[in-house]
Amino acid sequence: MEWANELINWYLIEKRNLPWRNTKDPYLIWLSEIILQQTRVAQGLPYYYKFTAAYPTVFDLAMAKEDAVLKTWQGLGYYSRARNMLKTANSIVIDYNGNFPNNYNDLLKLKGIGQYTAAAIASFAFDEKVAVLDGNVYRVLARHFGIEAVINLGSSKKLFLEIANTLIPSSNPSIFNQAIMEFGALQCVPKNPNCAQCPFCVSCFALQNNKVDKLPVKEAKRLSKIRYFNYVHFHNPEIVYLVKRGHTDIWANLYELPLIETIQAANDFEIKKAIEDILSTSLSDYELSVDLTLTHKLTHQTIYARFWRLESSFNLPAFFLKIPRDELGSYPISRLTEKYFEQMNLQ
Repeated sequence: MEWANELINWYLIEKRNLPWRNTKDPYLIWLSEIILQQTRVAQGLPYYYKFTAAYPTVFDLAMAKEDAVLKTWQGLGYYSRARNMLKTANSIVIDYNGNFPNNYNDLLKLKGIGQYTAAAIASFAFDEKVAVLDGNVYRVLARHFGIEAVINLGSSKKLFLEIANTLIPSSNPSIFNQAIMEFGALQCVPKNPNCAQCPFCVSCFALQNNKVDKLPVKEAKRLSKIRYFNYVHFHNPEIVYLVKRGHTDIWANLYELPLIETIQAANDFEIKKAIEDILSTSLSDYELSVDLTLTHKLTHQTIYARFWRLESSFNLPAFFLKIPRDELGSYPISRLTEKYFEQMNLQ
């Protein structure tokens, strides 16, 4: 209890003034937690303001079109979060009359809300005594208490939860949870923390045992999958031809230039042949060139992308969407596609 009180005292002095900390509205808290998953606060804050301006209530979000939500989300990555958010908003409006469940177990039943998010909402909005576990919390607990269990193994979660639940006070679980998360974000940072200014420097196992850079223990990341994307820009000064991605791969339901994926880097002859197969016409009289080459890294994938240019003075398939250039901004696209559009001054 003494450790928890010290942590809370630190928090009350050092905490950042963030908008979702000044509310008990579960919708706003949920929104912030979904946005901040795997996103830094500095990056996520503008998106929080964008979403609250566009969808101030769960009813507004539930009535939104998926394309509009994905466009608002554009740039954050992990687009399944945005799609799940829309489904959850619909469920809350239809199944719960617009009211969020007020406890951890019922929150877990909602689409896209896992253990961490359910605990955060239950704690911050409803003061339920339930511990939160995010990367910051794992790091603080592992270092201070000398826990050497591998944090990204599911089998370790129970151990960390048990410890966190013994620390969390009944009187103010919300403040404690926010305090330990903030402590990991500001003080007990991943690399080169300022241990000399830490209020727990004497009691910290990692510091006393020269293991600050060794804790927490993580399992080695799996190798990144390599993919080769060849986008085709059928050039037209007024029109951009886009295709909507499917539901099962990365960037599901986003829009992009027509794509040819190859198992290795392809030359212009191979790409031209692939385009001929799609269009059922010869391209012998057309010049194909590379506008831009980009490398785009995702969590478990590395994409080597080439953007090919081809004049579009022939018939194109009906499934190619014919978009006026001045309307491109209303279509949700991946950051990779956005980089190309920026380079070509298409937006």
